[in-house]
Amino acid sequence: MPHGAVLIRLADAVLGDNDNALRDARRAVLAALGPAGLSDAAGVIGLFNAIDRVADATGIPLEPDKAEDSADFRVALGLDRFAVGNRG
Repeated sequence: MPHGAVLIRLADAVLGDNDNALRDARRAVLAALGPAGLSDAAGVIGLFNAIDRVADATGIPLEPDKAEDSADFRVALGLDRFAVGNRG
């Protein structure tokens, strides 16, 4: 994918907590794709974040493979208590 490395760097930086890395990633995308490209990339990153939150809020079930892969840390964090139909 053209410019895939800078786009991944931006997505990682948005999800991280390093303000300098985020600033540098935005500048790299701006240099590679211009203002419209940076705007589009930011929009896509935000949309994926929103879609995940909507899925969580509406109770869309976790896929079986993801449920299996995440079982240990869901128990450790007490996340299963939020499952639909499990209000105990």
